[in-house]
Amino acid sequence: MCSCGEEGVKPSTGGDSDGPYVVSSTFATGRLSTPAGDIPVVSSRLNRRDRLGTFRVRWGIGRDRYAIAPGLYALGSPDPRSPVLVTANYKLSFDKLRASVAGLNAWILALDTLGINVWCAAGKGTFGTDEAVRRVETARVKGVVSHRTLIFPQLGAPGVAAHEVARRTGFRVVFGPVRAADLPAFLDAGMKATPEMRRVRFAFKDRLTLIPVELAGIAGNKGVLAVFILWLAAAIAGLKGAWGVGLALAGSILAGAALTPALLPWIPARMFAAKGALLGLIWAAFLCVLRGFPPEGAANIAGAAAGLLFLPALSAFLAMNFTGSSTFTSLSGVVAEMKTAVPLMILSSSFGLIAAVVFILLKI
Repeated sequence: MCSCGEEGVKPSTGGDSDGPYVVSSTFATGRLSTPAGDIPVVSSRLNRRDRLGTFRVRWGIGRDRYAIAPGLYALGSPDPRSPVLVTANYKLSFDKLRASVAGLNAWILALDTLGINVWCAAGKGTFGTDEAVRRVETARVKGVVSHRTLIFPQLGAPGVAAHEVARRTGFRVVFGPVRAADLPAFLDAGMKATPEMRRVRFAFKDRLTLIPVELAGIAGNKGVLAVFILWLAAAIAGLKGAWGVGLALAGSILAGAALTPALLPWIPARMFAAKGALLGLIWAAFLCVLRGFPPEGAANIAGAAAGLLFLPALSAFLAMNFTGSSTFTSLSGVVAEMKTAVPLMILSSSFGLIAAVVFILLKI
């Protein structure tokens, strides 16, 4: 979804979807002549611009524009017997697929998912039966391969009715493994997946990968930006305690948006909001100990109450946002969590802000 180069030209087999789509000048390494027309050839080796694009998208920069033209691509030197791998036209998904099957000669059919990854697009309906049928026809896949098999990613299964695709195109649908890295072994085994290949994992490394975009989302929030500007103005003006407040807020943000995802399986509690609240409470308690506990005087008591009430609520809110990036949750579970957690967060943060106002008034 983000632009890593100048806008490119749709491949001749890309169909009639609207653009713009991003295909950098070094994206395709050549053209392959087939009975269905010239097909762009791509390499399994990602170049510097590809990696830069990935880095930018991981930090949320231009995610809504990081798409390639849908259609058929040639990976390596495929022939009519080479497998057809189906993916989304989100460039991050496309790059992950081609890099994972280095050394394989294959055809890659990119569906028009409006630049959304396979799993999310399957849920939204853009990685679906109708688009698969349409793309097989517009890309003239029948004229390129001699077999009648399409290999779809397992995570796209919720949006694809295999029997309908077979009935309408004549191509059999085979669902490959969860991870693109397992595709070579899957193909070597005669397109048979092991139980481990079918397992959806969300390991420590996977969770760390998603943290930058969570932090970028916070930075791009207008409300957070306004609070930061006000705090910065207060700090520059020399308002006593401004830097301490900034440190407290930054720690709470990191607890909810970074530490909670990283330590997700090991934090007690089931709800994401509860996990974030727990880390936020630990951080607030740590700050209270640093300032002296138990606090002395009405002002310090109000200040401690403000931190203990507001900071866990902030961490809980940010941790709850991560439910949209996790394989640990379901839509019904997220809705149920929000109904329980949001009122509690509003209540806690409201009392925390009241305590903060009391603290300020007593300090004036």
